[in-house]
Amino acid sequence: MEKKKYYLTTAITYTSGKPHIGNTYEIVLADAIARYKRFLGYDVRFQTGTDEHGQKIELKAQEAGITPKEFVDGVAGEIKRIWDLMNTSYDRFIRTTDADHEEQVKKIFKKLYEQGDIYKGEYEGLYCTPCESFFTQSQLVDGKCPDCGREVQPAKEEAYFLRLSKYQDRLAKHIEEHPEFIQPEPRKNEMINNFIKPGLQDLCVSRTSFQWGIPVDFDPGHIVYVWIDALSNYITGLGYDADGNHGELYNSYWPADLHLIGKDILRFHTIYWPIMLMALEIPLPKQIFGHPWLLTNNDKMSKSKGNVIYADDLVDIFGVDAVRYFLIHEMPFDNDGSITWELVVERNNSDLANVLGNLVNRTISMSNKYFGGIVENKNVTEPVDDDLKKVAVETPGKVAEKMDKLRVADAVTEIFTLLKRCNKYIDETEPWILAKDESGKDRLATVLYNLIEGIRISANLLSSFMPETAEKILSQIHAESCDQEGLDKGFGQYVSGTKVTDSPEILFQRLDVDEVMEKVLALEGGAKTPDSNEGDEDGAGVIDIEAKPEITFDDFMKMQFQVGEILSCEAVEKSKKLLCSQVRVGSQVRQIVSGIKKWYTPEEMVGKKVMVLVNLKPAKLAGVLSEGMLLCAEDAEGNVVLMTPEKPVPAGSEIC
Repeated sequence: MEKKKYYLTTAITYTSGKPHIGNTYEIVLADAIARYKRFLGYDVRFQTGTDEHGQKIELKAQEAGITPKEFVDGVAGEIKRIWDLMNTSYDRFIRTTDADHEEQVKKIFKKLYEQGDIYKGEYEGLYCTPCESFFTQSQLVDGKCPDCGREVQPAKEEAYFLRLSKYQDRLAKHIEEHPEFIQPEPRKNEMINNFIKPGLQDLCVSRTSFQWGIPVDFDPGHIVYVWIDALSNYITGLGYDADGNHGELYNSYWPADLHLIGKDILRFHTIYWPIMLMALEIPLPKQIFGHPWLLTNNDKMSKSKGNVIYADDLVDIFGVDAVRYFLIHEMPFDNDGSITWELVVERNNSDLANVLGNLVNRTISMSNKYFGGIVENKNVTEPVDDDLKKVAVETPGKVAEKMDKLRVADAVTEIFTLLKRCNKYIDETEPWILAKDESGKDRLATVLYNLIEGIRISANLLSSFMPETAEKILSQIHAESCDQEGLDKGFGQYVSGTKVTDSPEILFQRLDVDEVMEKVLALEGGAKTPDSNEGDEDGAGVIDIEAKPEITFDDFMKMQFQVGEILSCEAVEKSKKLLCSQVRVGSQVRQIVSGIKKWYTPEEMVGKKVMVLVNLKPAKLAGVLSEGMLLCAEDAEGNVVLMTPEKPVPAGSEIC
């Protein structure tokens, strides 16, 4: 009998920089779903990848002094490295610079144009470079981009447009008739009430103001804009052909069963993408799930805020499966989750080291101590066994029920409920007491068998979420892995008479939060780890610079330092080093030129609170007037960082 197909995708990651742990959450979540579907017996196709075109990439490549392709090759490689580090089981890592993808995007664009769903016009509006989006004045929030909160700039250019309005009623009907199409429910209501009901405006789908993109082959000068380019990956990665000569994968797996995306790009996937597919006369995906964000201390991660956490740093301290567990377990179904180093330590110690690791270690150790490692079911039962068996038998079904609704965190909680029940069973049966009486030997053997069987069931269920840990557990108890069908056979499938390992491995070590935070400081450059080869006496971690002549207090008082807020920033033409910022200091706006282009992009500068030397005599740098100086710090390698206030203060606050 042929397996049922299941096609799952993540959003493709934008190649503007290294992904942080909030970005990494999505691939881990998707991997857990993909692995679980395979566990249920599905033939799964799992696709992820990178979005590599656009103006922001072009600017970053220019700043780095390399070609856009060289830039995205490096970033895409880093993204793939982290996805692999997290042990994700994707089938294809697609890149929008892949030749097969680019070819089909050109054909899709041309097909939509020839059938009248794309037309040529002119766009005039307010453009956000980081989001690569146009907005009307009414769409702005406090005069800024409604998506990222950054400054927007007026822009006008010739462009092609996709007729969203033509398909508005059809899309609304589809959403109404398929209540599972957009999940969770609040996301669906947001799309209907905020975008569809007010009326859809036709979508700009080409650009002429930059070159890094897939060219519109019938109109030189235009490049295909991000929406048609990036969103099409879900079908081009399967071998979709706009001429109708589709590949075997497309015929087997489309329509997608699930697009897993962040809630911030829901509009693109639930409005633009379905309308593109309708225009191409392609079936729509079955479900689009907009997952919540992972925040740091309930604040969105941002390099400018200094609160970014990276997956590889977490893995260095906790290990892959501990990080996977945290990401999966800590994220609510439809509300944002939060991560801190301290919280990861807490979960590692309480759930992984104590509930899981200690259970496995204690049970194997008792089997070795009392029976030489041989686990036998002597069938000497007592009423207390019934509840353990009931929980063990019901857990696979409860996990399946939660996973069917994409309540992945709840599914993992069900597995740990079984593990906790096993721990409670040890306290109830007191094996160490049974071991003291020869007449209790068969009862003791039965108790240990029941525990090993509970662990076996738990390990197989954990294989979708913590695959390396599940494999280690099954190896230590010498049990075969099985799928859902195997668990459906009920309690007691562990082969009686099997010998467990002589020396159980500690699965998760308890960690000291202070020691972990010292390592975190070292990762961030704030301190050295205790086992560092560099001693404090050699001056590691500090810098000595040549002393300048002493000044008097009166000299110091001549300088006026204030807090400024960067309103906008742009690169200085014909300069490799300079950025020109418009900085609000109190009620005034000053233009300040700084040689920090190597370390900051214009987009990263916007919104920062900085320290400004206000009464520096104005001067021209590269022909551009500068009316002050931004204060920075420089390390031994010449890397520069802006000096920013420790806590939020109003622009114009005096620094004294």
